[in-house]
Amino acid sequence: MPDSTATAAPARADPTERHPPPRIAGLDGLRGLCALYVMMFHVWAFTYRGFPRTRSPHWLYWLGYGRLAVVLFLILSGFSLAYAAAARGWRLGSIREFARRRAWRILPAYWAALAFSLAVAWLVVKQPHSAPPTRESVVVYGLLLQDLISAPTPNGAFWSIGVEALLYLLFPLLIAITRRVGVWAMLAYATVPVLLVAVIIFNGAPPEGDYRLAPHLLPVFAAGIAAAGIATATERIRRLPWFAFALAASVPAIALLLHQGARWTVNHYFWVDLAVTPSLTLLVVALATARPAPLVRLLETRPLARLGACSYSMYLTHVPIVFAISERVFVPAFGHGSRAFAATTVVAGTASLLAACLFARLFELPFQRHRSWSALRYGRKVSDGSRMLRAAKP
Repeated sequence: MPDSTATAAPARADPTERHPPPRIAGLDGLRGLCALYVMMFHVWAFTYRGFPRTRSPHWLYWLGYGRLAVVLFLILSGFSLAYAAAARGWRLGSIREFARRRAWRILPAYWAALAFSLAVAWLVVKQPHSAPPTRESVVVYGLLLQDLISAPTPNGAFWSIGVEALLYLLFPLLIAITRRVGVWAMLAYATVPVLLVAVIIFNGAPPEGDYRLAPHLLPVFAAGIAAAGIATATERIRRLPWFAFALAASVPAIALLLHQGARWTVNHYFWVDLAVTPSLTLLVVALATARPAPLVRLLETRPLARLGACSYSMYLTHVPIVFAISERVFVPAFGHGSRAFAATTVVAGTASLLAACLFARLFELPFQRHRSWSALRYGRKVSDGSRMLRAAKP
C-alpha cells in the first residue's frame, strides 16, 4: 500500500545494472482509485444496516467488495518491491537495508495514524464490532502484531497493515527462491501449501477471522512478485496482450461473485481472493507494459496522480473519520439509509481527502524525500534557510 510507481517501464535490464529501473506510469493512479474505493465501501457499510445483506439500493451493491481492493493493494505491493530486484536478475541486496527502508517508509505515517485513531476511539466513538482499545491494543498495533494477536482495534483498516508487515518478512525469502528456481516455482511454493492446508486441514473452509490472514494472502503477494518478473522479461513477452488476458481472467471471477452474492463472498474470502488474483495481477502487468495507452493516460492525469500520492495516508486515516461523522452526525439525524449515505459521502469523503493530504505532507513525503534522520534534519534546515532568505528579500 505505501509503495508508489510513476513512469514508463523498461525492457529487461542487465542483471549487473546498479541503477534502479524507471518507475511505472499509471500504478499511482490505480492505487489512488483503490484507496478511494475502500473509503466508499466503508461509507456504504456504515450508513446502511446489515452488511453484507444491506438495505441499500441495488445500484450501490458494487460498493460491497472492499476486500478486493485490498487484494489489489497487496499485488501492487509485491510488484513494486520486486520490480527493481527482477530487473537485476532477482538480486535484492542487503536484507538489513531492505528492512530499514520498509520501516522508514511505512512506520511514520502508520504510527501517526495509530495515535489519531486511538484518540478518536477513546474520545469520540469506538470502532464498530469492537470493544474500545486497551493498553494491549496500543502494544499490539504499535508493534504491527495485529495479525498474530487479537486485540480491540482502534481502526478497522489496520488489519491489512499487519498482514503486509508479515509478508515483508517473507519477501527476501521469496526473492531468493525466485533467483534459484524461477518465478513460477516461487509462486507454486507460496500457493500450493496454502491450498493444501485449506483443503485437507480445514476441509475447504478455512476460518475467515479478523487476524491470522497472512498465510491466506501469501499467494496474492507472491502473484505481485511474479508480475514483476513478467514486466521485466523480454520484449517479446512484454508485447503479449496482457490487458486482454486480464479481461478474460476476470470473467469467471465476476461470474462467481454475481452468482454467489455478497453474503457468500464475505464468508469465503479465501477462495474469492484467489479467484480475483489472476485478473488483477494481469491488469498490473498490462499497465507495467504501458497498455492500454488510454487507460495509462487516464491514470496519469493530475487528479489521480495526486490521489495516488496520498493513498497510503488515506487508507490509514479514513475509517475513524468516516465512522465518527456517520455515527455521530448523519445517522442520528437521518437514520441508516440513502440520506445518511449521501451526506456522509460528501462530508466524510471531503474530510478524509483533506486529512490524507495533511498526513502525507507531514508523515509520508518528508520520509520519501529524505532517506535517513540526518538527511531529514538537513533537509529541514535547508528549507528553513530558504524561507528565511525569501522573507528577507525586499
